[in-house]
Amino acid sequence: MKSYLMAASAAALMAMTPLAAQAQAARPTPAEAKAFVDKAEAELEALSVYTAKAAWVRATYITEDTQWLEAKAVGEEKALATKLAMEAARYDGVAVDPVTARKLMLLKLYLVLPAPAREGAAAELAALESGLDSTYSTGKFDYKGRQITLNDAEDILRESRDPAELKAVWEGWRTVSPPMRADYAQLVALANEGSKGLGYSDTGALWRAKYGMAPDAFAAETDRVWAQVEPFYKNLHCYVRAKLNDKYGDGVQPRTGPIRADLLGNMWAQSWGNIYDIVAPAQVRSSYDLDQLLVKANYDPTKMVKTGEAFYSSLGFAPLPQTFWERSQITRPQDREVVCHASAWNLDGKDDIRIKMCTKVNGEDFYTVHHELGHNYYQRAYGDQPYLFKGGANDGFHEAIGDFAGLSALTPTYLQQIGLLDQAPGAEEDIPFLLKMALDKIAFLPFGLLVDKWRWEVFSGEVTPAEYNDAWWTLRTRYQGIVPPGPRPADAFDPGAKYHVPGNTPYMRYFLAHIYQFQFHRAACAQAGWDGPLHRCSVYDEAEMGRRFNAMMEMGQSKPWPDALEAFTGERQTDASAIADYFAPLNTWLTAQNKGEQCGW
Repeated sequence: MKSYLMAASAAALMAMTPLAAQAQAARPTPAEAKAFVDKAEAELEALSVYTAKAAWVRATYITEDTQWLEAKAVGEEKALATKLAMEAARYDGVAVDPVTARKLMLLKLYLVLPAPAREGAAAELAALESGLDSTYSTGKFDYKGRQITLNDAEDILRESRDPAELKAVWEGWRTVSPPMRADYAQLVALANEGSKGLGYSDTGALWRAKYGMAPDAFAAETDRVWAQVEPFYKNLHCYVRAKLNDKYGDGVQPRTGPIRADLLGNMWAQSWGNIYDIVAPAQVRSSYDLDQLLVKANYDPTKMVKTGEAFYSSLGFAPLPQTFWERSQITRPQDREVVCHASAWNLDGKDDIRIKMCTKVNGEDFYTVHHELGHNYYQRAYGDQPYLFKGGANDGFHEAIGDFAGLSALTPTYLQQIGLLDQAPGAEEDIPFLLKMALDKIAFLPFGLLVDKWRWEVFSGEVTPAEYNDAWWTLRTRYQGIVPPGPRPADAFDPGAKYHVPGNTPYMRYFLAHIYQFQFHRAACAQAGWDGPLHRCSVYDEAEMGRRFNAMMEMGQSKPWPDALEAFTGERQTDASAIADYFAPLNTWLTAQNKGEQCGW
């Protein structure tokens, strides 16, 4: 039999055309595939430091020159990554070892916006990216005779209860984005051309492929998870809408139908915690206000960050390096334009970790500090992984790490542990606490889902540039149940008023993070032996739990994300049941409050 097979093989080779035989001989070997990956990894790692430093300088010192430098660096990285991604496809079907196979896959998915392979395309795409980001970050509009920034506008939306003022500021910020629409459409076309060159139907399909399943299967998975939480969101929406109607009357906010977007205390209506004073339960009041506690305790922005560091130190993590304090942007500089959108950075893949914030002393930024530092500690945890494995198990994990810390950081248990509260309130304040949390966590979920649903439609061509704004509001009304405060202009580009759209940051990660963080929290509290209500659990000072959590973080993206999830939680599927466990008392209370209301929209 063996002799027969050898003879048959020889006959088959003899029968091959010269070209076929040449192709057979040229088939890459596993050793060649590994050598390619090793070389590609080294080239990308070397260039990434240069790109990161150029991006940091532009983000913290916006000028025409720094935009040019960042665009040049990003363009070079895009050109290299695109070339390597296309070369990686040569090794499809080669019997490589599992590590090399995973790295080949990650190479093909390396870029958020892949450039076409043709000459000059990478530089053109990078210039569009940098320009859009800077247009957003330097945006100002005229209000009452002075130019105000997004930060100023957010303060007004947070504090004002005048519907006319809210409408004016909400609409004013959206005058910044119409000039972006043409550039954004051009960017979409270039990125789609690049994605098709890598074998994907469009850039949205490439984004969805990063979650380890077919693009359509991932879209269906997000719908499945949304169905788990949608009834709770509608319950919250119904309650908040009734309270807004009580406050403003039918002429401003009807008691049925969608909610007016500018009334919810946030520029994008993605979190509603700033209007807690309007929707607070009449039966019981919170005995403390975190904003006031921080001011009373003489917190400043640096002390906010030091407190966040102390939380992670209590879990057994090493202190932040001195360079963090020397190089981070913790407050907004007064002498230059900067990107104020909070972010966490690791510039060298090792110890050069930083945050970039325009920190204010309030409860929102207290949470944000804990969140951003979570990115930094995750970056450091996987710092010893090979370059292509230096990343979150998926991008939702990276966002969920800090949000998980934030779930503890906002509890009265933690505030007492760090001395901000003398005494944690009793169970009588559970509903106010859970309502505050739901106004941020649950209110966010449909927004977290729809931003990329809109982009998927844009990338696929289902939505044309002329339809950008109408499609945006169709989704916002369908999922969030909100509408703009008045008719939108014909040239409106309201998606561009949200940083992550001109900043080209995929957004489904935030939706997933809002699910994972509760899975992490439930598992962590069980490991810590917590036997009280889940919403009162703080994992501060739980070093053994921290050790297990760090073990998951150290995996980076070396394994498929279900492996990382299972390593800490014992679960392999994205599951919103932990949200139901956390908020169960509030959902019951909301149902009682909504009796007699016409919920839905």
